[in-house]
Amino acid sequence: MTPYEIELEQLQASLDKALAASIEPLKQAIAGASQSSVIAVGSGGSFTVASLLCSLHEAYTGRISRPITPLELICNPTLASTSPIFIFSAEGKNPDILEALQRARQYSSRAVHVVTNRHDSPLMDLVRSMNDVTPHVFDLAQKDGYLATNSLALSASLIARAFGELDQDEPPDFFRMSDIRFDQLSLFDWLDSAAEFANEAVARRSVIIVFSPRLRPIAEDLESRFAESALLFIQLADFRSFAHGRHLWLTERSRDTALLVITEPSVGGLWQDMREQVPAEVATFEMPLNGSTPADLIAGLLGGMHLVSKVANAADKNIAKPTISDLGRKLYYAKLGELVPPPEAEQIRGEHSKYEVLGARWPSRRSSGKIRRARLEAETSLESQKFRAVVFDYDGTLCSSNAVDTPPPEAVCAHIRRLAEAGVMIGIASGRGGSIAESFEVLFDTALWPKIRLGLYNGGWIGELGHRPPAQSGLSDFLIHAKRVLTGLRSSGVPIHAIRENPPHQLSVRFQNGVSTEDMWFVVADAMKQSGLETGTILRSKHSVDILANGVSKSHVVANIVQRDRIDPYEIVTMGDLGAWPGNDSSLLQHRFSLSVDLPSRRLDRGWKLAPRFKRDVDATLWYLDRMQTFGDGSFKLSLSGEEE
Repeated sequence: MTPYEIELEQLQASLDKALAASIEPLKQAIAGASQSSVIAVGSGGSFTVASLLCSLHEAYTGRISRPITPLELICNPTLASTSPIFIFSAEGKNPDILEALQRARQYSSRAVHVVTNRHDSPLMDLVRSMNDVTPHVFDLAQKDGYLATNSLALSASLIARAFGELDQDEPPDFFRMSDIRFDQLSLFDWLDSAAEFANEAVARRSVIIVFSPRLRPIAEDLESRFAESALLFIQLADFRSFAHGRHLWLTERSRDTALLVITEPSVGGLWQDMREQVPAEVATFEMPLNGSTPADLIAGLLGGMHLVSKVANAADKNIAKPTISDLGRKLYYAKLGELVPPPEAEQIRGEHSKYEVLGARWPSRRSSGKIRRARLEAETSLESQKFRAVVFDYDGTLCSSNAVDTPPPEAVCAHIRRLAEAGVMIGIASGRGGSIAESFEVLFDTALWPKIRLGLYNGGWIGELGHRPPAQSGLSDFLIHAKRVLTGLRSSGVPIHAIRENPPHQLSVRFQNGVSTEDMWFVVADAMKQSGLETGTILRSKHSVDILANGVSKSHVVANIVQRDRIDPYEIVTMGDLGAWPGNDSSLLQHRFSLSVDLPSRRLDRGWKLAPRFKRDVDATLWYLDRMQTFGDGSFKLSLSGEEE
């Protein structure tokens, strides 16, 4: 038995591991991307898993998604700027994937997920050093040989299982290799029928793989295996791409070509029509799958691994442990960070996001002198002003915006300590409640507590760190009526996960994972309007829609600091991520001196996002914080011009 065949013998154990693994965080990550196109990154066998994720994402959500190599992301990191990113690497040590993760974070993807099989690896060391990167680690003790086998089977099965369970399917039968069928043949009966084709493919040295678009990951994995092991020269084409010119291989090179056809019922008619016209001299073999479900895709991947083994045996070649030349090692360990420079940074910050929030998207005119002058005036006024206080939004500004309470990263906390120790007053305005007070008391020394002012429940309660909002009972009539409306929406099928009461200040509505709060704001506002209720106090964050009681506003944190600490309003700068109404930082970014870390205010004289275009949320906050120079009198100044990084 060859080393590669020994690896294949362990596949059932890897499938069992995939079935037993806890995958709730992975399912939440996939569900969270359900209203977006996704980018999935991988090399070799990990590219197959990336392709599988994108194929299933498209099949279940209808949103076009793209698997890419690490180099594609390295050369064009703007791909990471608006789409959720899934990065796959079995061992987490290849230099390509490390540089790809670096570039993805530099360009602030909305969400970065890393799926790997090692807790201890250079990739995981890098993940632990970054904020807003979510690892999904599924340990695999045995190490693959040269070609990915068990790591691919494990990761691919986990992805397929996640989509199947999210779609509320029963656990699929691909977890038992004995149940795999190609048409009516079992896996090993099908392999036995491939003996003649394997010999012909080795003799001809060239194979065209014609496939159904629904089965692309299987075709791509076969191409990778045959090419990386130098077994065969491979061409890939779906049935119709093949018809546009590549058919000449069947007529002009019929004795040099073998044809591997990967089919499923939707392309059955195309294949039947084509089969009758393939010259008899062309060696032909079929992989007939019964569909394109997650189970079918896994069956095809496992079948492909075994078919490659059949061809390798016919060629008498050890594909698990080939001899790697110095050329291969030098190519593999190229210093990508040096050899592929990042794209040139945008020199004019702020204008792009202001055009976007005003609806002037490409190809609209974007060279307005009015916008340019407003940006220069805002930048100049911010840089010329001395400040004694800064008021931050919480979710999406000091920490990543998600449905669970997470503390700010240490890099942010270090800056807050620096400012507070210099005598600067720190305000935190959040839609959340006492959980923030609890986490901040752990993060900051008690000596700094008087310099930290909390405005919880969107400014409904304001107090110093060390204090707690008093227990309240009873909602206002307005919020009671609003809750009835929300309860009715949920009973009608609106994907509301929870309605949180924070009397007397607000109702906070959380939705099922992956549901856009921007879309849901319109649903809630429309229902409120139909019930005759005021809609001006309905705001949205990136994880909730909040209905505020009359008089509740984050801007009250600014007013509190002005009154209690005798700080002039012009000596306060505010910062938030959703500065355009109905964003829940719209009132905060109405302040004269204000900065956005994502969506700016629609006003031209304030609320600009002056951080680099592709730095968002916490990354943009850190960019601003790095440019806050403190003085010995409890003040600081902003230096926003100059280099991007």
